[in-house]
Amino acid sequence: MNRLTRRCLLGAGVTLGIAAAGRTQAWAAPETARDLQFILHAVFFSDETHQAQPLDPHAFVKDPSAPAGIGPQNIPHIAGFRPALVAGPLDVETFNAQGKSLGFSLADWFAAKGSVKITPSDAGARLDCRFTQLRPNGVYSLFENHFDQKPIGFTPSDGRGKGNSFTAGVNGSAAISMTSPHPLTHDNAVLLVYHSDGVTHGLERGEIGVTAHHQIIVRIPA
Repeated sequence: MNRLTRRCLLGAGVTLGIAAAGRTQAWAAPETARDLQFILHAVFFSDETHQAQPLDPHAFVKDPSAPAGIGPQNIPHIAGFRPALVAGPLDVETFNAQGKSLGFSLADWFAAKGSVKITPSDAGARLDCRFTQLRPNGVYSLFENHFDQKPIGFTPSDGRGKGNSFTAGVNGSAAISMTSPHPLTHDNAVLLVYHSDGVTHGLERGEIGVTAHHQIIVRIPA
């Protein structure tokens, strides 16, 4: 074997080794599960959009001095109502953007808590969610935020809008599991949407601020 042939074979061996390493990396076992805690969507949204006063763009309170307008998430609201302030009074009634009572106080709305265990899998990612202090017997759906889309996109967390909804128990607790059809990254979040009309909307959330309200959210860490 001459030197040229030996160099070619060595080069081919290195190339094959790199390719094999790449294949090994591509077929590596999924990373371990992550346990994440939801936070109020109002807090998340206000931080992301640098609101001077943290507010909830999906929940409204009475304010006789408030003119009709369009809220910070492009939700039109009638006169006499405005988006609720996170640091404002909590023992007040909560309304939708059209002035219809949601049937609970702002304190109850802000009390929601939740956690999700995200386990990567070959099919995408399994989501095991637990919630407390939701609206008793309230109808909810889980959606996925797509921050890499402009405007931000939303799809059902199960990808189909068939198994991403549930009704909270009489004590406001709930547990639900589903599989996302793709891995979740920092470009995504898991979002809990409350349906004040008591109806799920399949692939859609519903009319934002009117029948669909973002309550709590968790963004996937980088």
